[in-house]
Amino acid sequence: MIMGGGAGLSMNGKFRVVTENTIFAMPEASLGLFPDVGASYFLSRLSGFFGEYIGLTGKRLDGAEMVACGLATHFVLSTNLPLLEEELNKVDSSDLTIISTIIDAFSLTSILKEDSVYRRMDIINKCFSKGTVEEILSALEYEAINKTDDWIVSAVKSLKTSSPMGLKVFLKSIREGRTQGIDQCLIREYKMACHALRRTVTDDFFEGCRAALFDKDKKPKWEPSKLELVSKEMVDQYFIAVDSDDWEELQLPIRSNSTKLATAKL
Repeated sequence: MIMGGGAGLSMNGKFRVVTENTIFAMPEASLGLFPDVGASYFLSRLSGFFGEYIGLTGKRLDGAEMVACGLATHFVLSTNLPLLEEELNKVDSSDLTIISTIIDAFSLTSILKEDSVYRRMDIINKCFSKGTVEEILSALEYEAINKTDDWIVSAVKSLKTSSPMGLKVFLKSIREGRTQGIDQCLIREYKMACHALRRTVTDDFFEGCRAALFDKDKKPKWEPSKLELVSKEMVDQYFIAVDSDDWEELQLPIRSNSTKLATAKL
């Protein structure tokens, strides 16, 4: 995940403050991996199939887009963040109403840019609701024939250059996340990450890091190299327990007033 340029504040997951400088992206598939850290939970709960779009293409969002899609709750100018923090520090209360009132006083209405991809939700839902990555790519290519939108061309390019394995694993992950709680998603994603790091199926994560971070030739050699070469059995391998005596399932802390982690919606 990339989040910088004045990412802002987050209080107990209830309030997520961003600024005009905030940048959010999950480009893991371009590194041979897949969005994790709870991504299959929070991305699957965005409007329509915008989460699939973000996770599969690695598209960068600005602060206004984060508010529009639900990744953030408040938009505050970066110059006012210190003042907001100061006011919050003065309040000795965890009352959400009081906290919300303070944040609201500093918040502005964020305005989407005219070329924001979030204004193209009709096409996003049409294409990214498909059942497979191949079908999503085919739908986007069809749209590219009839429209001149640069974002469609960019999306097609991302899908064609990212790790085929990473793309397919993420699509399965986010689709499962739509019906699971945050605890289930984190446990599953930990399992998936372990398989990637142990190279159970492919070396794509290491190859992606080599191409982007070490040699910087930006020419990863994915294996398998094409979407059609990634079988269902390969993808499913990421979702089962690691077959090793030294591996254990992720154990999440249990809250005193609950047997599960909170699964409140974004």
